[in-house]
Amino acid sequence: MPHRSGPTIRDVAAWAHVSHQTVSRVINGVEGVTPETRRKVEAAIAHLGYRPNAVAQSMARGRPRTFACLSPNLTDFTFASIIQGATTEAQRYGYYLISVSAPDDETFAQWMDQLIASRRAEGIIVLNPYADGRRSLIPPAVPAIFVGARPRAEAIGSIVVDDEAGGHAATRHLMELGHRAIAHLTGPMAEDCAQDRRAGYLRALHEDGITPQDALVREGDWSATAGFEAVREWARQAVHYTGIFAQNDLMAIGAMRALREEGRQVPQHASVIGFDDIPLASYVDPALTTMHQNTFTIGQEAARGLIQAVEHPGSEVEHLRLPVDLVVRQSTACFAEPERR
Repeated sequence: MPHRSGPTIRDVAAWAHVSHQTVSRVINGVEGVTPETRRKVEAAIAHLGYRPNAVAQSMARGRPRTFACLSPNLTDFTFASIIQGATTEAQRYGYYLISVSAPDDETFAQWMDQLIASRRAEGIIVLNPYADGRRSLIPPAVPAIFVGARPRAEAIGSIVVDDEAGGHAATRHLMELGHRAIAHLTGPMAEDCAQDRRAGYLRALHEDGITPQDALVREGDWSATAGFEAVREWARQAVHYTGIFAQNDLMAIGAMRALREEGRQVPQHASVIGFDDIPLASYVDPALTTMHQNTFTIGQEAARGLIQAVEHPGSEVEHLRLPVDLVVRQSTACFAEPERR
């Protein structure tokens, strides 16, 4: 049987002995309901603990409110989880959330024309924007929240995780285990988060007097394939390392697969740490040590910030920086010098 999350409008109608259309009129403040009937319906709502659907209410009042969420894609777990958090929070306040894929500037501009110029959306959430000029494509009067980009001087709200601190903590974790030769697999360096995570990596090295080596750093595209190919390339170039900090979990998982194919065990021969803590991270073998970010909460905060901007024009623009947490699993271990014969 299907699971019911709570009483419905028809449950309220049955308890009050009225039609569900009458209950709808009471909920939405429509005239034509007698005071006695209104009291019965309100008593039924209180008794049953019924919570009206905010989106349905906004439609009934003739003003369905809509936000748009533009993301590089809709399949990546991190993006999808942020969108789910934003959708859930937006619906609580009677807003729809339209989610669309905008992988490049041209597509982004096209969506802006369709969603904003045509007034189909009252505000926008932009996920993981690149360090480019996309902000210039947003009309100044349009409320907007950027997720994953550092705050700029422009009056656009932002929600970010502390990527620099996360990159630093990931690298420090490997260093505290005794690793000194730490390879680093970055995301696309056009993105703020990739730049910040690398800055944290470099800061940790400098703190211990380790000179960064260009040969130990490779740029990827967030895919498992990028992690796999990076390890293969390091092997071809005979690059020495005992630990890998990958800027996301998928690249870390790809790296572990390549290490296994080379006959190198994780973590006995090389420790690997990722970033994001996607659900798969705890199920791979060995389970992946990673930096956890609460993507659902990020989405909720983005929706709250946008609602604030829409419903309170002129209010102070919010810039939130959320923490990340180290989750230690089995893919990292103390460095052990190889035995000499």
